[in-house]
Amino acid sequence: MNDRISGALRSPVTFSVLAGVVIGALFLVGTGADPVTAYEAVLTGALGADGIGSTLTTTTSVLGMALALAIPLRARLINLGGDGQMVLGGITAAVTGLYAPLPAPLSVALALLAGMAAGAAYAALAALCENHLGVPLLVSSLLLSYPAVSLASYLARYPLKEPGSSLPQTRTLPDGVELPAFGDSTVTVGLVLVVLAAAAYWFTDRRTAIGYEIRMTGLNARFSAYAGVERRGLTLKLMSVSGALAGLVGAIGVLSFPYRFVDGSLTAPGYTWTGLTAALLAMAAPVGTVVSAFFFAVLQVGGLAMERTTEVPRELTQVLQAIVIVFLAARLRLPGRRLNRRKEAV
Repeated sequence: MNDRISGALRSPVTFSVLAGVVIGALFLVGTGADPVTAYEAVLTGALGADGIGSTLTTTTSVLGMALALAIPLRARLINLGGDGQMVLGGITAAVTGLYAPLPAPLSVALALLAGMAAGAAYAALAALCENHLGVPLLVSSLLLSYPAVSLASYLARYPLKEPGSSLPQTRTLPDGVELPAFGDSTVTVGLVLVVLAAAAYWFTDRRTAIGYEIRMTGLNARFSAYAGVERRGLTLKLMSVSGALAGLVGAIGVLSFPYRFVDGSLTAPGYTWTGLTAALLAMAAPVGTVVSAFFFAVLQVGGLAMERTTEVPRELTQVLQAIVIVFLAARLRLPGRRLNRRKEAV
């Protein structure tokens, strides 16, 4: 137990978070604000009785996207098309919810599955571009986001637009076509779904052969190829699962308040990039990804409370995220750290 605690304290993740907190405190001092008061406002605003609901709601989307991007990242595959896959999943769920001639509970289930299928298919397209056309996955996934977002925007502004509304949004979903919420909060069953996805990721990563293949590919792609891991097939599988989770996040967003697709509502909060940051901080480890996603959700929600209490702009929390990742990258590139990682891999 002591060895585990000592190892956690010496880990680059712990060092990076602490460095971010210290440098953030220096920024606060430079602006004339009290760092203790500011950080207390962040914690109280995010974890207090008035803020925990917003934090868990934000965690649903951040964790979902973090898992979506961590799964391919575990094999050193970078999916930058989260926005497109999420938005495509959201608009597909909206269309399904509006037009499915089924009872409300079945329409909800079908909308979730349709959103996941749309995201998976679109992410698989990026994998096919790399496998058969030689377009790097990082480039193909990123560029494919733009037509997906534009298509969803067109549908929300024209064919599916709510009559008489000045906003680019679809009609409200029929009564009952929504995810059940916990009490009077905005937290829905969507949180349970992404937690189950995190549990499935952990089980696959630690207890299955394909999880071992993914980890080995991430550590040494050439060695895994010699061992018989088929790179193209693995890329297609991982991207499909990644896109399905991103589509699930979009579907959850539509099936939660305000129960419609609103153009820009899924991309404006930056869930994809926050999720990628969380996955990078955790180095795509399943448990670490969950903790990192919750950490960044706390920063995102608590930043608003800090702004109200101390008049320090909430953008400081985004600066903290950037500092953490910069320090993490610097620590991992130290010669001693690289040697330790090689020993751990062996």
